[in-house]
Amino acid sequence: MSELYRNAHYTVSATQLSQLPSDSGFEVAFAGRSNAGKSSAINTITGIKALARISKTPGRTQMINFFHLDDERALVDLPGYGYAKVPEKMKLKWQTTLSKYLETRQSLRGLMLMMDIRHPLKNFDLQMLDWAKQAELPIHILLTKSDKLGRGAGGNALQQVRKELKDVGLEASVQLFSSLNHQGRDEAIQVLDNWFELSTAEQQ
Repeated sequence: MSELYRNAHYTVSATQLSQLPSDSGFEVAFAGRSNAGKSSAINTITGIKALARISKTPGRTQMINFFHLDDERALVDLPGYGYAKVPEKMKLKWQTTLSKYLETRQSLRGLMLMMDIRHPLKNFDLQMLDWAKQAELPIHILLTKSDKLGRGAGGNALQQVRKELKDVGLEASVQLFSSLNHQGRDEAIQVLDNWFELSTAEQQ
């Protein structure tokens, strides 16, 4: 794994777009339902155990959090969506903020979308995919917690998600991922390397 990801460090949080860092360089956003294992995925990819705080209360991360890898590249942790205990007005505000971020952020190179392999393609997953499509933003789906299913069931779930995406006219690459046994980590990092436009030397 490239040392670049091990250099990840928290830099800033924002509750609205006006608080974001300058719109330059390369950013990859991580999104997912509150219990999809988004923070665990970020920690697994970077190899830093407590980089993205894993809360016992799903949906507690309601800010846009930036983790810079170097002066030009950053991982962006978007608010976990589907917060059950958040007032409707706040949900709508966050939905507006997220859609504007995806559609207007020039430095955004791709969206990593996390879905629990046992509960994929929920309504808000489809909403995120649609926003990304409108923004012509590449999407890569991590079917997290793949260790919860056997090999055959995991493969079937992967094919089913690919079929459903095709059926609704949405494009995304999809893979199995587990933070517990690190399944799919190298594959996810390869996608990030491409989006960050890393040279072969930088990938070492």
